[in-house]
Amino acid sequence: DGHVDDITRFVNEDTVITVVEENKNDYNHAPLKENLNILSKARLENGKQLNIVELVMPETVIWEDQRLPASYANFYISNEAVIVPVYNCKNDNKAIYTLEECFKDRKVIGINSLDIIWGLGSFHCLSQQEPQL
Repeated sequence: DGHVDDITRFVNEDTVITVVEENKNDYNHAPLKENLNILSKARLENGKQLNIVELVMPETVIWEDQRLPASYANFYISNEAVIVPVYNCKNDNKAIYTLEECFKDRKVIGINSLDIIWGLGSFHCLSQQEPQL
């Protein structure tokens, strides 16, 4: 659906996680590659390069002939945990591991999102909250 919370998210003040589609035949491969290229040229306010962590995409999720916006990037950050949508596919564990490396101070928990994603969003879309500072 192109929403930023499905594509690229800040992990901290100088690091983003961005989704990449490994399947070159997938519709999302080219635009996500372009996004990665744009991010790689971006600079922070202090002139330093942005740290970029690549996050795999899940397998395509189809419901009633519509491709749903399944993405591991639609995670929710709470004060003590990161809740990650998973889709019962081969990339679930890889995505969880990537996020564990980014959020070492929080427990990363994968929760099946197949019954939620048909509403065209997942945990970040549902919550719209920020952790206590």
